Amino acid sequence: MKLLTCLMLSSLLFIQNPVTAQLKTIDGKPVSIAKTDLLLRHQMHSLHIPGLSIAVINDGKIAYQRQWGFENLETKKTVDEQTLFEAASMSKTVFAYFVLKMADKRLINLDTPLYKYLPNPAISYDERYKRITARMVLSHTTGMPNWREYDLADSALHMKKGELYLKLTPGTHFSYSGEAYQYLVEVMAKLIRTDLKNLGQIVYQEVCVPLGMTHAYFNWNRYVALHRATGYRQENNSGINEPKAIKKFEEFSAAGGLRTNAADYARFLITLISGKGLSKYAIQEMLKAQSLTDPDMVEDNGAHWGLGIAMKDTPYGIRYQHSSNNGDFTAYFVLYTDKKSGFVFLTNCNKAGDLFEKLEPWLTTGNY
Repeated sequence: MKLLTCLMLSSLLFIQNPVTAQLKTIDGKPVSIAKTDLLLRHQMHSLHIPGLSIAVINDGKIAYQRQWGFENLETKKTVDEQTLFEAASMSKTVFAYFVLKMADKRLINLDTPLYKYLPNPAISYDERYKRITARMVLSHTTGMPNWREYDLADSALHMKKGELYLKLTPGTHFSYSGEAYQYLVEVMAKLIRTDLKNLGQIVYQEVCVPLGMTHAYFNWNRYVALHRATGYRQENNSGINEPKAIKKFEEFSAAGGLRTNAADYARFLITLISGKGLSKYAIQEMLKAQSLTDPDMVEDNGAHWGLGIAMKDTPYGIRYQHSSNNGDFTAYFVLYTDKKSGFVFLTNCNKAGDLFEKLEPWLTTGNY
C-alpha cells in the first residue's frame, strides 16, 4: 500500500466551519483566526498529520472549529463534520461524568468499596483490593497497573504474565490505570442491570443525548462504520503514516472506546464549565484535587487529579486537561473553567503531543 509523505500531505483539503465568533487566548488577548489557521496548516504539514478535528472555547461557547485533512489517506476521503476520531483516554472523562450522574441518582456511592457491589475474582487473592472505591478509580489511586498485559508485575511477586495484581496499596499513591476503569465499568453494568454491550447505549442516552453530542459513540454501529477515521502511526519520526487495524470496541470501553469529533467533545467540556446535568456537589468533586500525580508525570498530565480529569496550577488559573493515545489516534484537551475557555483537538495519528507543544502557547498567550 502506497504511503503518503510530507509532499503528498501538502494537498490537504481544508474544510472550514462557519463559526465566526472572535477568537481570543486564555489570557484574554485577541488572536487572528487566519494566523491560527496558518499555524495549524503548517504543523499538520510539518508533522505529517493526516486528519484533524479541533474546537476552541471562548466565553463558554465554541468560537472556532475546523475539520481538516484526510480521514483515510488511501481513499483520499476528507475529514468533515461527520468524521469520527477515537478519543482514546479522553473517554475516561466522559465516563467519570456518567458515574457522577449515577452517584447523584444514588445508584453508586463514590466511597463504598467496589467489591461490595461486585467482587473481582482476578485480584481477590490480595485483600487490599477490598479498599478500592469508585473515587480511587476515577482519581487513579487504586494501585492497579495500567494494563496487566503490558505493565508487568515485579519479578519478586512471581506473577504470570496477564495476571492482575496491585502495584501499590489502594488509596496511597497515584498510579494511572485503565484496568481500574474496566473494573468500575463492570460494577456499573451490574448496578444498572445491563451487560457490557448495552452499557454504551445507556451512557449515550444519559450523557451524549442531553449534552447535544450528536456525533459521540461508545458502541460500534452503522454510523461509526461509515464515518470512522482510519488510524495511522509514524514510527521513529519517519513521517510515513502506516495504517493500523480497526478497533471495533464491541463491548463498552471507558478507558478508550469513545469515538467523536472536536465540536461534540467541546460541548462536553462546556458542560463541565456550567455543571449541567450534575449536582453542585458532584461537579465540585469532579473538579477538586483528589490525588497528587507521580512526579514524573507532572509536566504531561498535571500536578493533581480530580475525578476523571487532570489539573495543574498555572499563572492563568487552574488548567484542567487530559491527553489520549490509542497508538494510532491521539488527542488533547485543555479547559479553564473560571475563564470559560479551552480547546480540544483529535488526530488520526500519533502526533498530537507534538502538535500540542506548538498549539498550547499560541492559544494560551498568543505566543508561538
